[in-house]
Amino acid sequence: MRMPRFIIVMMALVAIVLGGEYGNAAESTAHITAHSRASLITDHNTIGPDGTIKVGLRLQLQPGWHTYWVNPGDAGDAPHMSVEASGGARGESHLFQWPVPERINEGGLMAYAYTGSVLLSQTLHVVGSSGSSVTLKATADWLVCADVCVPENGEFTLTLPRSASASSEESAEASLFHAAEAALPQTSPFQTTLLPDGVLQMEGAGLSPEMVKDAWFLPLQGGMIRQTAPQKLTVTKGRVSLSLLPDASQHAPLWQVPLSGVVVLEDKAGERSAMQVFAQPVTPVASPMPPPFTAPGIAKVLLFALLGGVILNLMPCVFPVLAMKALSLARMGGAGRREQVESAAFYACGVVVSFGALGAVMIALRSVGSVAGWGFQFQSSGFVVAVCWLLFILALNLLGVFQVTTGKLAGTLDQMGRTQGRSGDVLTGFLAVLVATPCTAPFMGVAIAGALAGPVLLGMAVFLAMGLGLAAPYVLIATVPGLASRLPRPGAWMEVLKQFLAFPLLASCVWLLWVVSVQHGSSFVLVTAGGAVLLALGCWLYGLGQRRAMREGGAFETSMAYGLAVLCGILSCVGLGMALSSDQTAPSSEMARKQSGAVEPFSESRLAALRAEGTPVFVDMTASWCITCMVNERVALEAPSVRALFDQHHIVTLRGDWTNRDEAISVYLKKHGRDGVPFYLYYPPHQDGTTLPQILTPHGVIDMITHSVDHS
Repeated sequence: MRMPRFIIVMMALVAIVLGGEYGNAAESTAHITAHSRASLITDHNTIGPDGTIKVGLRLQLQPGWHTYWVNPGDAGDAPHMSVEASGGARGESHLFQWPVPERINEGGLMAYAYTGSVLLSQTLHVVGSSGSSVTLKATADWLVCADVCVPENGEFTLTLPRSASASSEESAEASLFHAAEAALPQTSPFQTTLLPDGVLQMEGAGLSPEMVKDAWFLPLQGGMIRQTAPQKLTVTKGRVSLSLLPDASQHAPLWQVPLSGVVVLEDKAGERSAMQVFAQPVTPVASPMPPPFTAPGIAKVLLFALLGGVILNLMPCVFPVLAMKALSLARMGGAGRREQVESAAFYACGVVVSFGALGAVMIALRSVGSVAGWGFQFQSSGFVVAVCWLLFILALNLLGVFQVTTGKLAGTLDQMGRTQGRSGDVLTGFLAVLVATPCTAPFMGVAIAGALAGPVLLGMAVFLAMGLGLAAPYVLIATVPGLASRLPRPGAWMEVLKQFLAFPLLASCVWLLWVVSVQHGSSFVLVTAGGAVLLALGCWLYGLGQRRAMREGGAFETSMAYGLAVLCGILSCVGLGMALSSDQTAPSSEMARKQSGAVEPFSESRLAALRAEGTPVFVDMTASWCITCMVNERVALEAPSVRALFDQHHIVTLRGDWTNRDEAISVYLKKHGRDGVPFYLYYPPHQDGTTLPQILTPHGVIDMITHSVDHS
């Protein structure tokens, strides 16, 4: 008997409905757009007695479109989904499990993304026993990008029956969950560390050049590494190393914070294995600064310290003082050898004791954690002004404005070298050391840094050796008969020479005045110059009193002149004190005034950012009171050929102005084994820095940069 056609049609419709309801019950109604198809799926058709089930957001993307990983990269946003269970039960969903993404370079930005089809799964725990079914309601949002980015979102509903069986039937979509689980990164069997230079290192059996052809690191968090930078791979037996660069936004160096993410290893056949890693930074072990403190090393350091002191005699900082000693030697041309030797001995004593005292202060400051550097006294504006005024008074003395008599001060600057002027010899040695320290760094930077980092006795020995070197030429001339006898005889020419030697002192005053202007601006220049005028008036009044006393012996007028001279000195000091107490720092230093174009102020954060971007960087540590720094700048760094090369290779100069005390610069210098300026360091793109000599030439700078470019 044949069934009526109507019944057959009705049964077919029921089958279709039931098939749609139960045969595909593990997938919700899809949310479809022009760019993607999204749905909620489960790995089982029913919910078992334990109430645990896996749910997932299934995204099927149109060709050319992608969505993002948990760390989207330099731009983008990761998908999100929340799931609730109803029908007499409550549910709690865990975070997504993230399959390993692809790396997509989007116009110079790195994206970690998925293309094609991806399943982002969660584990859902359903609590409650009432009801024969559970309704899952999910809300999700995701971002899809191609040439443009489109934010999308959807709401999904899926009803699943409960099952009393512990072995619930897997859904048709279970294979998608298995595939997604297989694409998850596995726990790494290798020991992973982050080295101080930013190298991510994996060690363990099975790693070898034969097994690893390529590798890359995917950070779990954004803002950790420079994601577009090449990750240089080094593979040896039992070790894989990836060189990473910190992100420009990193406040702390990359190697000081833990780093988590995924390392993907690819073999020669193109097969990939992904491992979840958590790299703890390796704390660098502090090592003593060079040189090694062995007997040969100590002898070498002391020899260089002695030679450095000798060279200081040729520096413009010391020349004015030595010129006065040359005048003294000329006056002793006919004197006895004993007098010459005594003068040299007292001068050497002043030099050596002053160097030792300054070295002791430096070592003491460093021992209590100070970052003071060599030449630190010139970072004090009060000290600079005092030295400027002292040299100015000496120049007035040489010009004959006044005389310092033996009866009033134990020794005279005008009669240095005579028997009654031994204290003048000592004071001259002290003055030579004071004005010499800004010039020591070009020759003694490494030795001084080693002395400050090493044992106290070695440090003191280095400073004393420098003092002996500074005093050596004068001692040699004064003690070797053949040299002393060749000196010219005293005569009328000496007064002319004496007055002429005042002008190098005045030139030094101009230089110091410029240093003050850099440190505190034009208002402080007014204080310094005004004080110099008052001191000149005081010296002139003092000279008037001296001459009147010698001619007429008038006590009242002489005392008045002396009193007015002292008043001028007091007023100068009061003005200086008021200026210092106001702490009026210059709005912009000479160095800052030149910060234009590719020259920027130095900072560790800016240096890290530029290096992370792959920008070549030239670090210039300088100071206005450092004559060698100024010469290097004029002769080498500002040379047209050097500037053209810097522009050609887009080199950014980071200039650290140490004219005033700057703790960040002091720390940077110390980190590189230096305690003074100048200091120059060039960082080629994605490479370690190269230290340049402390005396520059255009040819030397060009050769260094060209060599770095050729090997980059």
